[in-house]
Parts: sequence; structure tokens; C-alpha cells
Amino acid sequence: MLIQNVGPMGILLIAVVVLVLFGRGKISSLMGEVGKGITAFKKGVSDGAKELEEDAVAEAKDVTPETDKDKV
Repeated sequence: MLIQNVGPMGILLIAVVVLVLFGRGKISSLMGEVGKGITAFKKGVSDGAKELEEDAVAEAKDVTPETDKDKV
């Protein structure tokens, strides 16, 4: 494939062409949006894990024998 043959100079050339085409402001705003997306994804995964844990706790069964329930 063509991608496998791109060396460090090729990557640098591609980066320069992208910078010239889109400009520094557009690239930085795009990277900012990527960062916000990653942050939102991590928050969503964390919230989902918390929700699953809360559901598991809510559904946990009380296995205390009936005779021991009044003892505190």
C-alpha cells in the first residue's frame, strides 16, 4: 500500500500541505473540537459505568435470613 511507504519526510510534507490548505486557525479549532469530543466520550463512559453500578446495587438481593433481620 502507499501509506506503508511514507517516511518521516513524507509525513512532514503532508503536514505542511494541510497547514497551507486549512490555515493554523482552522486546524487549532478542529483539534479543540476533537479534544472536546474525547472529553465528552470519557464522561459518557464514566457516567454509564456509574449508572450500571447503581443499578446493580439497587437490584442486589437481601440474603439475610428472616430470623436474623430483627437483630441489629
